[in-house]
Parts: sequence; C-alpha cells; structure tokens
Amino acid sequence: MTARIAALAIYPVKAGRRVELPASALGPTGLDGDREWMVTRPDGKFLSQRTHPALARLAPERVPSGIVLRFPGLEPLRVDGAAAGATREVSVWDDHMSAVDAGDAAAAWLTGALGEPVRLVRVGAATRRHAEREWVGERDVPVSFSDGFPILVCSTSSLEVLNARLPEPVPMNRFRPNIVIEGLEPFAEDRIRSLRSGNVELALVKPCTRCTVPAVDQDRGERSTDPGPALKAFRFDKQLRGVLFGMNAVASGPPGARLEVGAALEVLA
Repeated sequence: MTARIAALAIYPVKAGRRVELPASALGPTGLDGDREWMVTRPDGKFLSQRTHPALARLAPERVPSGIVLRFPGLEPLRVDGAAAGATREVSVWDDHMSAVDAGDAAAAWLTGALGEPVRLVRVGAATRRHAEREWVGERDVPVSFSDGFPILVCSTSSLEVLNARLPEPVPMNRFRPNIVIEGLEPFAEDRIRSLRSGNVELALVKPCTRCTVPAVDQDRGERSTDPGPALKAFRFDKQLRGVLFGMNAVASGPPGARLEVGAALEVLA
C-alpha cells in the first residue's frame, strides 16, 4: 500500500496562520520552523484559536533574521529571532517551560491586534519540553510550542467522508495539519503504525482528539461551520474522551532529511 504527501505546512507562531511549503527539512522538534513562537497572556499562559479565533489572521513570514508578522489594519512588524531577551516561564496546557520574551514592541503590536494585553515569546536554548512517554515509549521526543506532539498528519480521504456528513464542506486547513496525505482508505491512518518517505520515517503514535478550533474559518478568523457534532456521531473515542481526526506523529531521519510534496509514502506497518 502506498500513499503520497499532498501538502506540507508549518505554523511559525502557535495558533497563527499556516505557511504552506513545497518541501521541509526536519528539525529537532518536527518540521523546521514549526511553532517556534507563541502568543501568551501576561502570566505566560498560551493563547489559542479556541478563545481567540482572530489569531487565524496573524500571518507570519520566516526571514533569515527572525520573523515578520502581519495583521489586517496594522503595519508589518519585524521581530529579531536572535536578539537577547528576558527569560519567561510560559505554559502550554499542563507543561511549564522557559521561553525568550520578544520585547515590549512586539507585545504592544500584538496587543493592538488582539485588543488585550499579550506577550510574544520564542523557543530559546533553555526551552525544555517532551512528548508524553505514554505514547512515544522510551524515545526522547522534544517538542516546541505544539499542543503535545511534533507533527500532525491528516488524510484527504478521511476529510471527504466527514464532509459528506456536513451541511457544507470544510477545508483541510481547519484541522491545522503539518502533513496531508492522500491515497489511503478513509481513516486507514488509525491503523497504520508508521510511514516512510525516502530516508524519513513517520511513526503515527496517537490519535488526535479535536477541540473547537476546526470550527474557525482560517481565512477570516471567525467561527463558522462546526464539524464537531458530525465527528462526534461516528468518531467519538471513549478511552480518549474525545472526537478523533488525524494522527499525531514523530519523525526520524538522518541529518539533512527532508519531506517533499508529491513524494510517495510507503506503509510500513
């Protein structure tokens, strides 16, 4: 059985707009550049589209010196990714870690965009966080500011089945995957342990339980058609206590390993 990589995307700012890529190198925490930055409350707690759907309108661009942020109605902001900054304790769910504050100018710009006091932080040398051992076993799997795992994989055929149950279809970007695959039977990803593309292996380690973010229109930053009730009707998992769509994954490969759109994926198990 074979599949194909249909799309690749990273989210340089957690909860911000996606950046689609024709290819991506693997970094230590998943696809290179994914979720290296994060918007937080002043107390360090992360913000997401669950409570702040307007974050979908925050458009990041990675540049050699750091990142450029764009938001409707504001002048673009360039943030230096190498500048020294104060170390802050931040949290993603129950995980607490150190991060580097991006400074008052970035905080003021984002406060203007979102209408409440916020800070911008980035992953720093002291940032330490790992995926749950329950799902990755003895592997040491570092993660950045993602919800819990380095990579999210979703399948086009699974989305087609879901969309057939909705009053109007939703695009794949609602589910914010890093890797979109095609060529598998619907929800075959539930039963696959690993995929290989060239010298990269993707271990599918945990089903992804979905929250309310897929109800957010990723272009307008507003709530729209909610696929949650339809998913719950046929994809509710009692053990995980949630509705499932997509698989959390861990990638492994040699230095310089890359994934490319259009590349074949071999099903290993």
